[in-house]
Amino acid sequence: MHEPTVSDFGLLKRILRYIKGTLHMGLYLRKSSNLSLSAYCDSDHAGCKKTRRSTTGFCVLLGPNLISWSARRQETVSNSSTKAEYRALTATAHEITWLSFLLRDLKISQQFPTLLQCDNLSTVYLSTNPALHKRSKHFDTDFHYIREQVAL
Repeated sequence: MHEPTVSDFGLLKRILRYIKGTLHMGLYLRKSSNLSLSAYCDSDHAGCKKTRRSTTGFCVLLGPNLISWSARRQETVSNSSTKAEYRALTATAHEITWLSFLLRDLKISQQFPTLLQCDNLSTVYLSTNPALHKRSKHFDTDFHYIREQVAL
């Protein structure tokens, strides 16, 4: 910043051209009296052809407005689509928990429980079934966290 070079100015011009070309893009925030949190999550099992790791994706809405999102590769390889989806569910639950505390600190009360949508029936059944099955015992940390959040 203190001693810019010619290449720095070239990069600055590139950034400004990008901003000028994308002025019509953006996230629109609408005024709404609905301030309840809701979230959607998904994963692709072994989506990376090179490492066979799954990708977790989620988005969190406050009323009709998108306030948080993420798409990132999972740290380890999942043995099943249920495990990959369950990890996505756990990552989303962590984000929801953090946002709930943030909203509480901002004096925005949540009158309804947060709705977390997941498209994998095995994962949904696993989060509500208290029995930990033999095939799913290897990801019991995520299991217990989600069970606790569902109970809360």
